[in-house]
Amino acid sequence: MKKLLSAVLSAAMIGTLLTGCGSGSSETQETAAPEQTEAASGDSQASEEGEDAAAGEGNDALNIAIVSSPSGVDDGSFNEDNYNGILAFIEDHPDSKVTPVREETGDTAAAVQAVADIVADYDVIVCCGYQFAAIGSVATDNPDVNFILVDSYPTDAEGNEVTCDNIYAMTFAEQEGGFFAGMAAALESQSKKVAVVNGIAYPTNVNYQYGFEAGVNYANTKYDTGVEIVELPSYAGTDVTNNNVGGNYVGSFADEATGKVVGKALIDEGCDIIFVAAGGSGNGVFTAAKEAQGVKVIGCDVDQYDDGVNGSDNIILTSVLKVMSTNVEKQLNALAEGTFKGGNELLQANTDSTGFVKEEGRQQLSEDTIAKLDEAYALVKDGTIVPPSNFSDSTPDNFPGLE
Repeated sequence: MKKLLSAVLSAAMIGTLLTGCGSGSSETQETAAPEQTEAASGDSQASEEGEDAAAGEGNDALNIAIVSSPSGVDDGSFNEDNYNGILAFIEDHPDSKVTPVREETGDTAAAVQAVADIVADYDVIVCCGYQFAAIGSVATDNPDVNFILVDSYPTDAEGNEVTCDNIYAMTFAEQEGGFFAGMAAALESQSKKVAVVNGIAYPTNVNYQYGFEAGVNYANTKYDTGVEIVELPSYAGTDVTNNNVGGNYVGSFADEATGKVVGKALIDEGCDIIFVAAGGSGNGVFTAAKEAQGVKVIGCDVDQYDDGVNGSDNIILTSVLKVMSTNVEKQLNALAEGTFKGGNELLQANTDSTGFVKEEGRQQLSEDTIAKLDEAYALVKDGTIVPPSNFSDSTPDNFPGLE
């Protein structure tokens, strides 16, 4: 698994969930690397300077919590990238500290309750995932605490999207990354069968799925790749509107065993390239690929090349990126500088917040595939190609840019 950066060196619709909706199970995580012991001390005492953490007030030394899904901050993917953004901030602000808190169930009510349980103890809380959307009520009740919400916009008690002065909420156009993964898979597949494996059919994951399908369809249309997208009906996903979206969903972001079952089933169906957007469950898909012959995977959210090592080989074709760490660090710097502003932001390729790995030695794409991906990236960036998302009017079979 990709190593964490050293502290001394580097998402079911929420509905009417309230902060008192029962006690969820969460725990301070003990998985920080040894060199992070001081920064991730587990100290849950309120910061002496907590009152200075209100929106717009500078506070160089921040007492930070990061609340994540069951796979924790060492999942080698989504949560870890957010954590690395905090560690990069602490590198430049050594008086700051971070406590990882793992919500063990993945339930939306429990996720919000986990935040409510610790809100009095920290200056800023980083919330990782769609399941934390309903923290709007917690933030309103605690105006002196700031929040960084990743992968969702905050909602009120009725489930309506809101903006809060003390929440910077960032979402990403995952469909763009999925699109690049789909193109890469179609262009590189030898068996002409590819698939995407997801965790839970939250909007962020459905975005990845739809983008992937659109990317395959784009390559099939433009480059006559003739590739089939394989789906296992027994693992079809149901999104937050109860719509069957198909795909291959593990049903969890922290179930490696089922991830391996799904991965092996797809390989048995003839897939030689699988895009894995499943958090910790994706590790099981990786294992299935490593135990097979001639199978490659496409990593998600972060560069997962190190996770692909398989003896003298590597199973990672490339990884698609959602640049969370940089954006988390940016908001922590704004807090330290007193320039923090709440808001709901969609981050896309036009701010270099989505993309794919093409660095030599970190991927196994052909030069021709990279050239085609670069061309498509420019078209996504300027809005010529607009991959479909969970709630868009377009579909993987009919979207702007598909000729």
